[in-house]
Amino acid sequence: MKDTMRDLTEGSVYGNLLYMALPTMFGFFAQTLFSIVDMIYIGRISAEAIAGVTAFGTIFAIVYVFNDIIGTSSISLISQSFGEKNYVKTSKVIEQTIVFKGLIALLAGLVMMIILKPLIFFYTDDPATRTAALDYGYIRFFFLPIMFSSYTVNTAMRCVGDSKNPLRIMVISALLNIVLDPLFMFDSINLGLVEIPGLGMGVFGAGLATVISSTFAFLMAFYILLSGRTFIKIKLKGLLRLDKDIDRKLITIGLPSGAEGLNRNLANFVLFKIIFHYGTVFIAAYGIVMRIMELGFMPLFGLNMGGSTVIGQNIGAKKMKRVVKSIHATVNLGVAIMVLVNIITFFGGSQLMAIFNKDAQVIEIGTTILKYIVPTMIFIAAMFGFGTAFSGSGYNKPFLISSVISRWGVLIPVSLITTYVLKTGYLGLLLAYILSEMTSLVIIYYHYRKGQWKHHTV
Repeated sequence: MKDTMRDLTEGSVYGNLLYMALPTMFGFFAQTLFSIVDMIYIGRISAEAIAGVTAFGTIFAIVYVFNDIIGTSSISLISQSFGEKNYVKTSKVIEQTIVFKGLIALLAGLVMMIILKPLIFFYTDDPATRTAALDYGYIRFFFLPIMFSSYTVNTAMRCVGDSKNPLRIMVISALLNIVLDPLFMFDSINLGLVEIPGLGMGVFGAGLATVISSTFAFLMAFYILLSGRTFIKIKLKGLLRLDKDIDRKLITIGLPSGAEGLNRNLANFVLFKIIFHYGTVFIAAYGIVMRIMELGFMPLFGLNMGGSTVIGQNIGAKKMKRVVKSIHATVNLGVAIMVLVNIITFFGGSQLMAIFNKDAQVIEIGTTILKYIVPTMIFIAAMFGFGTAFSGSGYNKPFLISSVISRWGVLIPVSLITTYVLKTGYLGLLLAYILSEMTSLVIIYYHYRKGQWKHHTV
């Protein structure tokens, strides 16, 4: 076994979790860093540019559901096959995930390029905001198959216990994006002693830099899997045909999770229309806060993906005591990290906002949003931790139940009432968000304690 591999069914539970989660955390941190750098550079253009990119992000999240469905299924299938020591099946699942998800992304990208303009026009009638959203959005959807495939190959390596190669790839990709952003976006870049000419493509340049770095990440990871430089080796001929049994599982296992994601993102789509009620300044502040929160979420994503892999392998090896210990370890670490994130944002919120935009109103509103919204990340950390039981086992129905109730039973009704009936201002909107995340945690914990996931394998 290569030195990048680790048997997650043996040894320290916390050690295995950190071994898988820390590189993933840092990798996602690097990826989010270039997303944040994107927003910093876009903020130098205008508040309307920030609002446009934020609007596109809400629409993109709906399409991302397809990646969630197949990706969630692949985590269960790959990690459990690897835990069973069935390496031929593991390779075949990886091959099918790449080709099947790529085809789905191609179809989704084509559809979204057709309907992107009317969706943006639904949100806003501001010409500058619309232009920014479309300039950024069309190129992102055109390269959607590459982006989805880059997620697939990195996830595949993590599921077989290789946490180091995905980290290297994500860091290199992020650095490439950070370098390309100013070169593509601005007419020139002042480096102090010298000034370098740029291409001056504005918001479109930010989108172009992102797709180039994603393409580079995919090619690196694909080469590693194809060459056998990680423990599992795939074959090109496996990408030239579809396997209906595996593809059916790739759709059905993650379907509840994908339906949850679609439900959540449709709710966010409606919510964003309500958010536009508060004007461009609020939208810009909200968009910046979401990017800051993305950075805070990276430890949770790392723990969630690392924990799901550890749990999947141990379920495959039929070691349920280790599974439960791993889940509790994921919860404990996630909550502890989110407490630290809360301390940082509570005392340094205005300084963080000022990095993105110097407008005093944007900073003031964004600082307030941070103080209300960031504490909910503690609830989300616990929810993610207990949720690894479902993603690792392939029993994903609780995600859908939680999403439907918390979004359509709490978030949207409370947002509508506080905005249009009680007219509380945006503080009522923030209250709706808090109540929604609390509801999600209660439902996920209930289904975790119920224990049906323990009897579910793929």
